[in-house]
Amino acid sequence: MGFRCGIVGLPNVGKSTLFNALTETQAAQAANYPFCTIEPNVGQVAVPDDRLERLAGISGSAKIIPTQLGFVDIAGLVKGASKGEGLGNQFLGNIREVDAIVHVLRCFEDDDIQHVANTVDPIADAEVVETELMLADLDSLEKRVPAAAKKATGGDKEAKALASVLGQALDLLREGKPARLTEPKDEEEARLFAQAQLLTAKPVLYVCNVAEEDAATGNALSASVFEKAKAEGAQAVVVSAAIEAELVGMESGEREEYLASLGLAETGLSRVIRAGYELLGLKTFFTVGPKEARAWTFHMGAKAPQAAGEIHTDFERGFIRAETIAFDDYVTLGGESGAREAGKLRQEGKEYLVQDGDVLHFKFNV
Repeated sequence: MGFRCGIVGLPNVGKSTLFNALTETQAAQAANYPFCTIEPNVGQVAVPDDRLERLAGISGSAKIIPTQLGFVDIAGLVKGASKGEGLGNQFLGNIREVDAIVHVLRCFEDDDIQHVANTVDPIADAEVVETELMLADLDSLEKRVPAAAKKATGGDKEAKALASVLGQALDLLREGKPARLTEPKDEEEARLFAQAQLLTAKPVLYVCNVAEEDAATGNALSASVFEKAKAEGAQAVVVSAAIEAELVGMESGEREEYLASLGLAETGLSRVIRAGYELLGLKTFFTVGPKEARAWTFHMGAKAPQAAGEIHTDFERGFIRAETIAFDDYVTLGGESGAREAGKLRQEGKEYLVQDGDVLHFKFNV
């Protein structure tokens, strides 16, 4: 399944450089002027997970297939985007189509790279983008809520629920708060709220783009962003886009040496993925066999049939049961045979809540 993260931020904060490094492509034109990325660039990234290689080694799998993570490089937003400034309508439309917002903030000084406001202030930059997203949502809801309320007076139950949940979001926005703080009363309101695709309802991950020398510990600018994220219940990570760009052309061993020399234990991509998974409540299960070992992404709280549906809709439609082995048991007992002999291979039904790291084999009939 994976998910799509839209990379946003003001011009020249390192969005396209980060995108290029993360996707190991040069698809996005990283140039030192605003609006160099007019059309959104989309890249798929393999999600690194050392558990997958361990499972493949035990089972002798011929192929290893990681799950995928999508990144969309969206052109730089500027003040006035909610009113169409700087191709704002197109940019906001692109943001509306992603699952989460990766908000890149410039946390480095460099006289050779122009800043759109001629000052380096990541908190102010974040507020510019947030304000534009809030204004766009506000403009939308000030039209939609009265329309839904009017329809509700005629006895339309869905319109009544829509007016209730969007009315709550509208009140929050008028108070200067994002729509993600809305609390739907029931499943119906939650469904309608999700369908509304409000920009400020999307979860946010702040990426502090720092200079190479600050990649391991961050700096005062990134610390201020972490404080902001904590106050909002959001996530934040420190990444050096310059370092990630250097890693693109290196072999795995060379990468590890380079990272170690900088005091880093992992790449920025790994940090972004882990924070993104936590942000969206995503987990991983595995399917393992002689042909391939494969990782699949599912939403935390998914039951076995829903996880099966990530592989194929027929698996969910005709679900019978799931043969389940916990990752630790699979590794400790040397694979499926050992787990079966030790009584660690379980037969789980439709109500089973899939756990992170489960090795699953689905039985189905259609």
